[in-house]
Amino acid sequence: MSYRYFICDVFTDTRFGGNQLAVLPEASGLSSTRMQQIAREFNFSETTFVLPAEQGHARQVRIFTPTAEIPFAGHPNVGTAFVLATIGAFGPIDRPITVTFEEKAGLVPITISRRNGSLWCELSAPEPLRLGQTVSAESVATAVSLAPDDVVTTTHLPQVASVGLPFLMAELKDRAALGRARVSAPGFDAIAAQGVNPDIHLYTKTGDEFDIRARMFAPFDGVPEDPATGSANCALAGLLRHYGDASDGTGSWRIAQGVEMGRPSVLDAQADKRNGVVVATRVGGASVLVSEGVLEVD
Repeated sequence: MSYRYFICDVFTDTRFGGNQLAVLPEASGLSSTRMQQIAREFNFSETTFVLPAEQGHARQVRIFTPTAEIPFAGHPNVGTAFVLATIGAFGPIDRPITVTFEEKAGLVPITISRRNGSLWCELSAPEPLRLGQTVSAESVATAVSLAPDDVVTTTHLPQVASVGLPFLMAELKDRAALGRARVSAPGFDAIAAQGVNPDIHLYTKTGDEFDIRARMFAPFDGVPEDPATGSANCALAGLLRHYGDASDGTGSWRIAQGVEMGRPSVLDAQADKRNGVVVATRVGGASVLVSEGVLEVD
């Protein structure tokens, strides 16, 4: 059988930047095993498979890394909404619309609009902010080949945070430390031995054109480094709003990722706080279509 696919770059308005995504907009008939094989064939950080909705929403979307299916992710949702809107699946986008994808983690609403003539997609996370286990600065530093004093712990210890997919969040002291980070497999093994999923999202606060610069390493998922991680930055926004001032309202961050990989990405993340509790998180950005083709499946 033949299946049409599209490749787009997400969280960028420039081809060959951002995070690559393969989207199969009509994936009915593919088994889970075949989806996994296709994701491994593309070998991007994620590939999405779009299916008819089962709960009355816009579409069902399944997301696969090269090694496993995951319940939720950021750039796959933004990119899938972009591709479907680009090929006319939602009709003309003359005004902002919201579509909802059914996923393993729950319902993911995505607002699609136009900014300066280009499509812009922003997702709302399917789960509330959940904070998990902390680990030592030494553990994270060892895993990413840094010194313990490169890790900042004044706001929080390295801590697991999730809005649908967990990441270990760690703040670094400056951009130089962020640039020096490298995967050290024994350090990742040691974090996993503590019962913590070692998908490490490093960030540093900057005073340049971005509020935050970040890098994400997930070698256990077949992703040595990810150029743009919407789910991690969405959770990071929630984490920062949680530990920020007690006032209610919305916090916003403009985040750069992928620079060190030569695939610069720009993500806009927000988190809402009500009565001292983070109640919603969002992340959005631009995408650009790169290619389309036909995949032959036996």
